[in-house]
Amino acid sequence: MRKITLPERPDLAAKAEDAGFTFAHMHGEPYWDETSAYQFTLEQIENDLEDPATELHAMTRQAVDRIVGDKALMAKLGIPPAHFDLIADSWARNEPEVYGRMDLAYDGTGPAKLLEYNADTPTSLYESAAFQWQWLEDQLAAGVLPEGSDQFNGIHEALIERFRELFEPNTDIHFTAMPDTPEDYATVESMAWAAREAGMGAHYTDLDKIAISKNKQFLDDQDRVIGTLFKLYPWEDMLADDFGKHIKGAGCLFIEPAWKAVVSNKGLLPVLWQMFEGHPNLLPAFFADDVADALVAGGQTAPEVADAFGRVADQIRAAHVVKPIFSREGASISIVEGGDVTETSPNTDYDRHPRIVQAYHPLPEFDGFRPVVGAWIVGHACAGIGMREDRSRITQDLSRFKPHFIAE
Repeated sequence: MRKITLPERPDLAAKAEDAGFTFAHMHGEPYWDETSAYQFTLEQIENDLEDPATELHAMTRQAVDRIVGDKALMAKLGIPPAHFDLIADSWARNEPEVYGRMDLAYDGTGPAKLLEYNADTPTSLYESAAFQWQWLEDQLAAGVLPEGSDQFNGIHEALIERFRELFEPNTDIHFTAMPDTPEDYATVESMAWAAREAGMGAHYTDLDKIAISKNKQFLDDQDRVIGTLFKLYPWEDMLADDFGKHIKGAGCLFIEPAWKAVVSNKGLLPVLWQMFEGHPNLLPAFFADDVADALVAGGQTAPEVADAFGRVADQIRAAHVVKPIFSREGASISIVEGGDVTETSPNTDYDRHPRIVQAYHPLPEFDGFRPVVGAWIVGHACAGIGMREDRSRITQDLSRFKPHFIAE
C-alpha cells in the first residue's frame, strides 16, 4: 500500500460537472482529490481487505441474532423499548439487506481493523462506485497509470445483481432522502441507477413529502402507495420521530431493514468483541458504562466483563477511543491516551448518546493525511473499496476522497 503522486486530469472540473458531481469541492477545499492515489497489490486487496470484510459481515449477522433475542442488549444499543418487536420481527422475517460500508484501519502490512460499520445509511457510494472507476479508465487511457492497472470496484455491478436477486422485474421501488443534500442525493441516485439497470421502477421523493394515507400506508409526493422504500435516513431517527409510529402495519418493505438499527450502531462493536474476542480484524471494545470505573485507578468493571477487560486492560488504559453509539462523520468522538483526552471532534451533535470504549489503533500517515478504507458490502460480500483521508486522527466531515488502483 503506497500513496502515489499523479497528475490531475486536465478536464476534471468539466467531468465532475457533466456527471452531476456537485460536491467535488466542499467548504472551500477539494473533496474529490486525485492529485495522488493509493496503490495496492492484488494480494493486499484479496487477503487483507476483501476476504476479512466479507467474514466480518458474516460475524455481524451472528451478532444480530444474539442482540435481538436479548432485551438488555437492545436497550444498551439505544433501541426504544416500544420498537423491540419491530427490530426482532424484521430479523425473524429475514428482511433483505442491500449494502453497507465498513470503515477499516489498514497500513498495508498488519490485519485490517474494524473501526465501525455504517450498515444503514452509508454515503460516498457514488464516488466509490462510479467516479473513481471513470478516473481509472481515463488515467489508463492517458498512460498515467501502469498498463494493466485495475481497481477493486465491482460495487455498481453487485448492486444491480442484488436488486435482481431480491425483486421481480418491474417492481416499483421508492427512494428518499432529506432535501437539499447533494451528497445524500448522489448516494440515492446511485442506488436508483442500479435498480433501474436491474429492471426495476425507481421513483424519488423528498423525505419531507412522504405522507400517510387513511389506510396508514406511506404515500409519495404523487399520492402513490410506497411498497418498497430505500431511505437514506437513519433508523435511530425514524424510531424516535413521528415516522416510527406508522412503520408497523404500513405494509412497506424498507431498505435497509429495521434490524440494521443494531448493526449501524457502535454498540455492535463490544458485542462483536464479546462473541469473537481476539479476532485479528477486531479491536477490543466495551460499553463505557461497564468499564468507566476501571479506567480510573482502583476502579472495577461490571462483573460480566471483568475477565475480558482484564485481558486487555493495559492496552485500553494506554489508549482508547470514546464513541457515542450513534454518530456520523466523527462527531462527539474523543481519543484518550494515558488517561488524558488528546484529541476530540469539534462537532458535539451526538453527545447525548451512551458511549462505547474501543482500543485505539492509529491510522497510517501519508504526507500528513491519515486514510481510512471504506469496504463496501453488497448483499453478503465485499464488492469494492473507497478511500477517505483526513489530517485529523478522527476522520470527519472535511475528509477527502482519494481514488485507488491495483498494480504490482
